Amino acid sequence: MNVTARADYAVRALLVLATSGTELVKADTVAAAQDIPRHFLDNILGDLRRAGLVSTQRGAEGGSRLARPADQITLAQVMRAIEGPLAAVRDVRPEALAYSAPATRLPDVWVAVRAALRSVLEHVTIADIVSGELPDAVIALTADPGAWQSH
Repeated sequence: MNVTARADYAVRALLVLATSGTELVKADTVAAAQDIPRHFLDNILGDLRRAGLVSTQRGAEGGSRLARPADQITLAQVMRAIEGPLAAVRDVRPEALAYSAPATRLPDVWVAVRAALRSVLEHVTIADIVSGELPDAVIALTADPGAWQSH
C-alpha cells in the first residue's frame, strides 16, 4: 500500500484539529503546524468536509474543526474520504474482478489485502493517535522487527 501525500496530510491535519477541541483552527495554522503546503490543505479540508469529518466556517473568525469527536473518526474513514476505496485494482473493487486461469484466485488475494488494511485502519482513531494509545493489535504488529524492515 502506498500512502499518498494527500492521505498523510489529511490525517496530520485532523490530528491538529483534534488537539484544539471544538475551537476553530485557521488553515494557515494547520499548514504551519504540520508543514503542509497550503494549496494542498485547502483541497484536503474540502474533501474532509464533504465526507462529514470536518466542519468549516468562513470569514475572519472562521476556520475548521472536527465534525465529530476524534474517537469516532477512523483512519479508514479518512483514507476513503481522500483516496476512495481502501483496496482497488485498476479502480475496480476486488470482489468485482474475475480472471481466467491461472489467475482465478487472485481476487481472493486482493480481498484479503483489503481485509488486512481494514484490520488496522478501521480500528485506529484520530483520538488513539493523539493520545498515543494505539490498539493492542496494532502495537502487536509493530512489535515484529520484520515490520520495520523494507522489503
